[in-house]
Amino acid sequence: MPERGERGEVVVSMRGIVKRFPGVVANDQVDFEVRAGEIHALLGENGAGKTTLMNILYGLYSPDEGEIYIRDKRVTISSPRDAIELGIGMVHQHFMLVYPHTVAENIVLGLSSADFFFPLREVRGKITEFSERYGLKVDPEAKIWQLSAGEQQRVEIIKALYRGADVLILDEPTSMLAPGEIEELFTTLRRMAEEGRAIVFITHKLDEVMAISDCVTVLRRGKAVATVEKSRTNKQHLTRMMVGREVLFRLRRKPVEEGQIVLEVKGLHALNDKGLPALKDLSFIVREGEILGVAGVAGNGQRELVEVITGLRQATEGQVVLLGENITNCSPGEIIGRGVAHIPEERIRMGLVPGMSVAENLILKAYRRSPCSQRLFLNHTFIDQHAERLISEYEIATPSKDAPAKLLSGGNIQKLILARETSEEPVLIVAAHPTYGLDVGATERIRQLLLEQSKRGAAILLVSEDLEEIMTISDRIAVMFEGRVVGIVDTAGAEVEEIGSMMVGAGKEQERGRS
Repeated sequence: MPERGERGEVVVSMRGIVKRFPGVVANDQVDFEVRAGEIHALLGENGAGKTTLMNILYGLYSPDEGEIYIRDKRVTISSPRDAIELGIGMVHQHFMLVYPHTVAENIVLGLSSADFFFPLREVRGKITEFSERYGLKVDPEAKIWQLSAGEQQRVEIIKALYRGADVLILDEPTSMLAPGEIEELFTTLRRMAEEGRAIVFITHKLDEVMAISDCVTVLRRGKAVATVEKSRTNKQHLTRMMVGREVLFRLRRKPVEEGQIVLEVKGLHALNDKGLPALKDLSFIVREGEILGVAGVAGNGQRELVEVITGLRQATEGQVVLLGENITNCSPGEIIGRGVAHIPEERIRMGLVPGMSVAENLILKAYRRSPCSQRLFLNHTFIDQHAERLISEYEIATPSKDAPAKLLSGGNIQKLILARETSEEPVLIVAAHPTYGLDVGATERIRQLLLEQSKRGAAILLVSEDLEEIMTISDRIAVMFEGRVVGIVDTAGAEVEEIGSMMVGAGKEQERGRS
């Protein structure tokens, strides 16, 4: 069995893989291999072909050309069942879960090895074991639709662990985890590698690549650019290979002058989807031109906070005040009309209509009024011009304004949402995980757009479990734990360890700097 860092036997070898979709070559003669005892990072911009390549290995796609070998034996993988039988597991970025079913039911689905008479009893026990062992806290009885994106991601990780794969593919597995949880996951992955398992780790976070990987393969526009040992590269080198240019890792943020209070949350209470308290006496303010970052582990009330502010959930007590006017429990339409923009956590399910065109999605908030419509009819001349302007201004990569929005990459979908939400100069922007799952180039652009809006004077509430993001562009950080704000600190004096400790309830309640 190989020691950590040694080059073990080749477990997976993909040779000359080609995958074509209409008008696109997603993988173009890609060679890729993973060895036993190795954590192999797979890097690339959105649309570079990395997830497609791993979907081929997992049996979701069949290659148009190329061969796959598992331990020197050529195999044909026609389905995920074939992949699982060969010892391959995958944690997907876009979750493969059945929303009306419970966590335990989702994990037992498709398992022929589960107890015939009492399958859920065995699964519940395993979920509890994994929760305690790896810190992947999740309620076995919860319905998937009741869980936040981060909690759903934990279910997917548990599914993969439950099946005990020898080859484990993880597609952006840490995006919703706190620093302590990420380190716990990394400890688990290191242990699995030490046991001889081969691990493929897809991430856009270069700090994670440098922290966890042994080897890195970079894809760009469907081609494998290079495979390098982690010890012989750095973040700047990897970024240049990924995007073909330098990327700013730390965006310059000038101190914001104290402006008028735009958003004030006073003693807010609300229930979650199970009817249990989710927000408990929550209070804070956001001023003009300020970015207030909200940090916290998924499931501590962040989603409910965003939904109450944007009119998607009722508050049971307390107030939401916008520019001095009480907007508590107003409808989403009324809140939009008062100048509030919302960048939702689930961009595809809640941020757009996938089957509608880019142009149509860009007017979803404005189609009822002039100049988008005139009396009973849409003004198509204006709509086309409006779409072309925003596509250019926000650098949305799309075949045309008439292309269905679902064809865009994740980064371009997010830019489309930002274009729609910010083009009318809102007074408040509520942004939930705006760069989740995006590559470094798209992440940089989204953050720049948010900074431009704050410079214009918009107040921004930025909700994210990504501490790097919070500390990169926020002026202040409010930390949430179990439905409460347990501390608000100025970013300039904040430390990662301090914030991470507060996120898991170990810090002291505090407020430093401006109120």
